[in-house]
Formats: sequence, C-alpha cells, structure tokens
Amino acid sequence: MSFIRTRRAALPLATLAIAGIALTACSGGPGGSSAKDDNTVTVYGTIADTEAKLLEESWADFEKSSGIKIKYESSKEFESQIGIRAQGGNPPDLAIFPQPGLLADLAKRDYLKPAPAGVKANVEKYWSKDWAAYGTVNDTLYGAPLMASVKGFVWYSPKKFAEWGVEVPKTWDELLAVTKTIQEKTGTAPWCAGFASGDASGWPGTDWVEDLVLRQQGPDVYDEWVANKVKFTDPKIKEAFDSVGKILLNPQYVNAGFGDVTSINSTEFGDVAPKVADGTCALHHQASFYSGFLEDAGAKVAEDGDVWAFVTPGIDEGAPAVTGGGEIVGAFNDNESTVKVQEYLSSPEWANKRVKLGGVISANNGLDPANASTPILSQAIEILQDPKTTFRFDASDLMPGSVGAGTFWKGMVNWINGDSTDSVLEQIEAGWPSE
Repeated sequence: MSFIRTRRAALPLATLAIAGIALTACSGGPGGSSAKDDNTVTVYGTIADTEAKLLEESWADFEKSSGIKIKYESSKEFESQIGIRAQGGNPPDLAIFPQPGLLADLAKRDYLKPAPAGVKANVEKYWSKDWAAYGTVNDTLYGAPLMASVKGFVWYSPKKFAEWGVEVPKTWDELLAVTKTIQEKTGTAPWCAGFASGDASGWPGTDWVEDLVLRQQGPDVYDEWVANKVKFTDPKIKEAFDSVGKILLNPQYVNAGFGDVTSINSTEFGDVAPKVADGTCALHHQASFYSGFLEDAGAKVAEDGDVWAFVTPGIDEGAPAVTGGGEIVGAFNDNESTVKVQEYLSSPEWANKRVKLGGVISANNGLDPANASTPILSQAIEILQDPKTTFRFDASDLMPGSVGAGTFWKGMVNWINGDSTDSVLEQIEAGWPSE
C-alpha cells in the first residue's frame, strides 16, 4: 500500500503531500489508443477533494493555451480498479501511480505506452537517475515522476536543544548520545511515536527500519532487500531492527506523554503532534508532511521557531541518504493530446506552478525551492536536488502488497508488542509471494 493512500488519508488539508487525480475512462485495449482524440484527456489517481481542486488550478493555464480539457477523477480503490479497467478495455488516458511496482506490472503486461520523446527529454534533464529508474521497466521508460516526499525527518525544539546543551547530531551514534543526554537531564522519555493508522497501523515503524537499512547497509543492499534477494531474516536487516530497537523498545526513551513502549501501537500517528508542539516530546521521527500537523497543533515550524527538523543521520557523517515517496504518471495511449498532457506534467513549469500552490514538493531539478510553501518543504526540495543525496523509494511501497502493506506493517506492531525480532522477521518474510 502506498504512502500516498494510507498516510495521507488523515493529513490536514493544508499539508497533503502528493497529488493524485483521476477521471472518466477512455476506451481502448491493452496499450491501445482511444478511438478518437477529442482534445479531452482523462486522468485517474488516488486523491480528491481539496487536493484535486489544487491540481485543477495547477494546469488551468495549460488547458487554456493548449485547448485540451483535462478531466479528473479519484478513487480509493485505485490499486485494484486500474488493473480491472485496463483488462476490461476501459483505461483512462493517464494514470498517476503511487506505487512504482503497480506501474511496472501494467507495463510488463503491455497495457502502458512507453514514454514519448518529450517526457524522455524532461526526465533526462530534470530528474535524477534514481527517480528515472522508478518509471523504467526492462530498460524502457514508461513514466515521469510527479510529486515527492522526504521521509526520516526528526522533529525537535531548537530552544530546548540549546537549553539542554545538545546539538543536531551528524551520525547515528551521536543521535543515540543526544537521546541519552536529554533523558538524563529531563528524567523523562525523549521520544514519542504513534503507529496507529487504522488498517495501515504499523507503517511509521517500517519507515524507521527503511531509514536504517539504507544508512547502515547502503543502496545496493537496500535494492536487494526490496527484490527479496536479501531476506528479512538476513542479519543485515536484523541489524536495522536492532538499531531501531535501541530507541523504540527502550522504556527509558519512549513513549513521551503517552505511556510505555506498547502505547506506541495505541497512539494515532497524528496525535503525537500536540506533544511535540508543546515540548512534552523532545524527539519525533516522521516525514516532511508532518509540518502541517505541527502547525495545526499551534507550533511555529522554523529554524528559530518552536519546532524544526533534521534528517535522520547516517552511520558516518556526510553522504546524505534519504527515503521517500512519490508518484509516476503513465499513459495508456499515445494520442496527441495525451502526449501533450503527459509532457507538461513532467516539466518544471508544471512542478513550479503546483508547488507554489502549497503543501507539496517535487524532485524535479527545475523546481525553485523558494516556491515551496514552508521552510521545511524548501529544505526537503534542496535535499532531493542535492547531487550527493542517495534517494530510495519507500521499500514497503516497492514490495508486493502482501509484504509491504501486509506482513511488514503487522510485524512492526507485533514487534512493539513484545514479539522477538527473530520471530517477527520470519513472520514478515513468510508474506513474500511464492514464485
């Protein structure tokens, strides 16, 4: 299950992180074109309401100048319905995929058209190789990225850090040292965490593990883990769990303002924000979108404000590595109007228009970070645009749903509830589909 669907369902309207849209379907078989091109392009995706209105606003000028009408429609059942519509010969012109694996599945079954020349040119010029890879299947580019999110931020109070005499850590060991110092000086647990999220409970824990796998083992092992060449039961993955456990399973370090370690599972992930905003909680691990929750809780989010954030540091200083999410736009036909819309959505012109409207970011290198609606989103854009940054898509979004949105989420809950790491890793691995 994707970051966009499951984690945005409860987001404040002002801070929804990634756009998703959809529209009435057009006719056409696998990879086929509509019967005729009537200058109307249908788009299908996951997000509606306020976010859909912002999308409509973002491409309004393009509609006027091009004469192309974009119809959009959203669906909470996108992941299942897009395949049904494609198989039934009734796909949209364009779909915005929140999971690269779903795009790859339809591309391998010849339902999607390879990206047109204009999209290829934009991807080569404005997107990193890491991002381009998520729209590439068997060496063929099928789609360009749209929005993005940066995960692994640690939210803290600059004022309190100064009061406690601690600085922003530059390595994982320094983060543990800062945690210890705060606990000793305050006599309370520094960290707060919430894993509750309805049917998606557990996903904040997967983000923790993904951060540590990438930082400890590097991108190659991370990629092999996503492909199940490195199993969950591998010592490399257990090391990540053990490292996360030094914080999340330590009763002296969690769960500030809520209870003991097991209270993590009963705490809604959004309900942590007020504790961070009022200073009850000194440290919290959550993605860039969380700035909206904090602002809704009354905090000023800025370097000189009530709350600010740093990216979870690596094992060694420097060489930044981050995980995140995003969407890929794929086409079911190559009609002239479809191609023009797909090219526009891959351009820096569209990215800058949409980001100016607020609440979202993009990894498009043609995007001006100054257009971001908040300082933390500007920082997130700069991280994504830094050529030194190693970016990897959220692993659970890349894994089969039975694992990424199934046993991995459930395993994190069981782990917090006290199940042994070894048994949890075996349980998660058991969810992997047999070939």
